[in-house]
Amino acid sequence: MFSYRHAFHAGNHADVLKHAILVQILDYFNHKDAPYWVIDTHAGAGMYALDGEWAGQSGEVIDGLDRLLGAPQPPELITRYLRAIQDFNPDGVANRYPGSPALTLHALRAQDKLRLFELHPTEIEVLETTLRHLGTSRRQVAIAREDGFTGMKRLLPPPTRRGLVLIDPAYEDKQDYRHTLQAVRDGLERFASGCFAVWYPLVQRVQAHEMARAFERLPVEWVHATLTVRKPSADGLGLHGSGMFIVNPPWTLHEELRAALPWLTKTLAQDEHARHTLTSSAQSAVSAGASAASPVKAAPQSRRPADGRTAPRAGRAPAQKRSPSRK
Repeated sequence: MFSYRHAFHAGNHADVLKHAILVQILDYFNHKDAPYWVIDTHAGAGMYALDGEWAGQSGEVIDGLDRLLGAPQPPELITRYLRAIQDFNPDGVANRYPGSPALTLHALRAQDKLRLFELHPTEIEVLETTLRHLGTSRRQVAIAREDGFTGMKRLLPPPTRRGLVLIDPAYEDKQDYRHTLQAVRDGLERFASGCFAVWYPLVQRVQAHEMARAFERLPVEWVHATLTVRKPSADGLGLHGSGMFIVNPPWTLHEELRAALPWLTKTLAQDEHARHTLTSSAQSAVSAGASAASPVKAAPQSRRPADGRTAPRAGRAPAQKRSPSRK
């Protein structure tokens, strides 16, 4: 149950999609003065050292965040995300990768609240240390060592009646797909106006595809985006892409994704099978794209963008092949 450590996958292509969307949603929430809550059901460690033992060994960031750094003409969805990453790396070299708790705290205002759930005994210790270093207030942030699928129920609806629920399990257990779907259904019964953002892996498991189809049958407003970066492996292992399903999304999200997904597909493509999809409850037609370019090579190790954006760490280790459980 506790074998998964997200540090191995920090900053990979799945994190790029998930966190770029997360930052966009939080930015949208901040356009109104009214306070809101963010509930993160599977918080992880909060911050990851890209030159550390885990991320440094895997090198997955090379085919994720590193490809974005210095890439020409990023769309607004990506520019906003990269600005947030830069704020955690003031020296201009991307050695620290903020997870969803850190990115959320970066966006929250004094009147907003963050509630975090994490079961992994090591991850929650690191998370607590991360939050102390970020100087968070106990009145603003609360951490529970508890199953987020069940813990979120007692927090809904939040007192503010404005909120985001981020659901991001490891999907090591096939039951996580069923639990995720049920969590959204239960959440909507308690908090019908809430925004629910679900990340899931594109892997060769029937449960992932069944869950996505079930989400699209929900009688609510939704946006569904997927990003595939390579052809699935012959052995059926590994992560070839990921998806984000957002219930009650910001009205601006669909258009920002429509501009960003083709750019991400081209920038993160590992082979000619890279593509994306974008669907919504309002417009069910699928917009799919495929990169016609050759697979994009990893960013040069010492590259520093001319415009001052955060650069990848010099000497980033090349990726070692390993079959991740999700990201």
